[in-house]
Amino acid sequence: MDDERYDGMYMNMAQSQGGIEPLLDSFFGFLRRKTDFFVGAVSDDAAKEQVLKAFAKNKAKADEEAREKAAKEKKRKAEEDKRKARIEAEKLAKQQQKKEEEEESRIEDITDTPAAAATPAASSSEGAPAAGSSDADAAKEEDDKGEGTGIKPVDNGAEHDKYRWTQTLQDLQIYVPVPAGTKAKHLVIDIKKTKLVVKVAGQDPILDGEMFASVKMEDCFWSVEDDTTNGGRLVSVTLTKSNQMEWWRNVVKGEPEINTQKVEPENSKLSDLDGDTRQTVEKMMYDQRQKAAGLPTADEQSKNDMLKKFMEQHPEMDFSKAKIC
Repeated sequence: MDDERYDGMYMNMAQSQGGIEPLLDSFFGFLRRKTDFFVGAVSDDAAKEQVLKAFAKNKAKADEEAREKAAKEKKRKAEEDKRKARIEAEKLAKQQQKKEEEEESRIEDITDTPAAAATPAASSSEGAPAAGSSDADAAKEEDDKGEGTGIKPVDNGAEHDKYRWTQTLQDLQIYVPVPAGTKAKHLVIDIKKTKLVVKVAGQDPILDGEMFASVKMEDCFWSVEDDTTNGGRLVSVTLTKSNQMEWWRNVVKGEPEINTQKVEPENSKLSDLDGDTRQTVEKMMYDQRQKAAGLPTADEQSKNDMLKKFMEQHPEMDFSKAKIC
């Protein structure tokens, strides 16, 4: 059974050593200096066998975990595709509804125009504003309604002075430029369930505080690599969200917030969905368009058709007070 009590110590050692090979070299150096592993009663073949046995055991576990993770990821992706399709369908339906409302508003404005045009001289002599200006202001006000607040997202995240971040519904990526020559041992990256610290040792933290929402610690990780664009190095932090149906407004509370209503979810194609899901999404989109137009939904239309058919089959009955429930 795996013993995770020393994971923190091993992680610190791996980061300070700067890689797997130096870590293994350090471990075998410990065996050489402090034990009789190399010079004791155990033969070279037996020692090698012990090492290979430990390797084979953990390699088998790693392969099994990789298969389980791949299966979970496949299942998660399928579920996420369905969620994205629903989100995209709702977005399209809202856009269609807004367009229809704007069209209806324009029709009403045109209907009112003759009455306003009947006394052009009077309105002109009184210095009234141009006919279109109030309408434009009203339209602008309408466009601003329900559009949310915050800065405009960049890749569904934001760019700040010392870092930038992007996000999907599942996870969040943070990119922090650091000076050339910066190694893992020079960094302090502390990821808790609801708190985050990102800093270069000896300097003020770049991020330090309570995160917008909680994360799955076991699925979060970070790395440092060469930044070929700017010539320095780049720290990449991956945070896996606990709630994967939520857009974050910022990484750490107190930082500038983005307008999540301006976030653009990945496009979803109805043709990519399975039959049942596609049928559900298409019905939902149809019902929303019908409601926006003041027309019956698919279910209501079906009931109306059934009642009409029944009335035709029974002309002797009085349906004047019949009502669809």
